[in-house]
Amino acid sequence: MADFSLLDLEKIIGERARSGDPDSWTAKLFAKGIDKATQKLGEEAVETVIAAVKGDKQALVSESADLIYHWLVVLGIAGVPLDDVLRELEGRTGRSGVAEKASRSKG
Repeated sequence: MADFSLLDLEKIIGERARSGDPDSWTAKLFAKGIDKATQKLGEEAVETVIAAVKGDKQALVSESADLIYHWLVVLGIAGVPLDDVLRELEGRTGRSGVAEKASRSKG
């Protein structure tokens, strides 16, 4: 499983979104649109935080997987390729976190 990547997951999500399969959660989320997908993303974010605060490592792993999946669904519905996010992150690696955050708050 070490060869599995977020790009692989993005591809699977895209395929399932286009499948029209009535049994596919992914297809259902895409059909329901951005409002439902972002609601689920928010719920998963909260559940991930709760697992972390509780120190429940297994729940943190599980909820993190749910969070990442729903985040990629939201990106897909919004038409934002994962590569765009990865390029943004790559561009930030040459700056300190403090300097990067300060640059976002200007203008």
